[in-house]
Amino acid sequence: MRCPFCGHGDTQVKDSRPTEDNTAIRRRRFCPNCGARWTTFERVQLRELTVLKSNGQRSPFDRDKILRSMSIALRKRPVEPERIDQIVNSIVRRLESMGEIEIPSKVIGEIVMDALKEIDKVAYVRFASVYKNFREAKDFEEFIDGMSGAGLE
Repeated sequence: MRCPFCGHGDTQVKDSRPTEDNTAIRRRRFCPNCGARWTTFERVQLRELTVLKSNGQRSPFDRDKILRSMSIALRKRPVEPERIDQIVNSIVRRLESMGEIEIPSKVIGEIVMDALKEIDKVAYVRFASVYKNFREAKDFEEFIDGMSGAGLE
């Protein structure tokens, strides 16, 4: 692996261990050229997934995009980053086990919303406001009223 700091092509692994949920390998790396240290994560990828967007475009699936969007929705909420990573891992496993290579973005969005609904209602509403493209305050009101009707208070 190349050093992300100096670009040197021969780096060393100093320590390897599984993550807490055993879904990845955490590796501490060292560059003998510049002395930099950093961490990488190695995950199993069962198949190459493609996201089918609502406008018909296709793009490669990006796990980090789900992680970023969930982290934004959960910003300043009482949820540990490790918990977010575990949830993202379970979402990715669920998508990979669906048996489809192309996954509609709507399906991914709904799965993420379901996960957020279970762990934090505020984050759920935050994510929904972007995902469902709320334009006015009444969009929030209608959504929250729908939550109340569904027993999600």
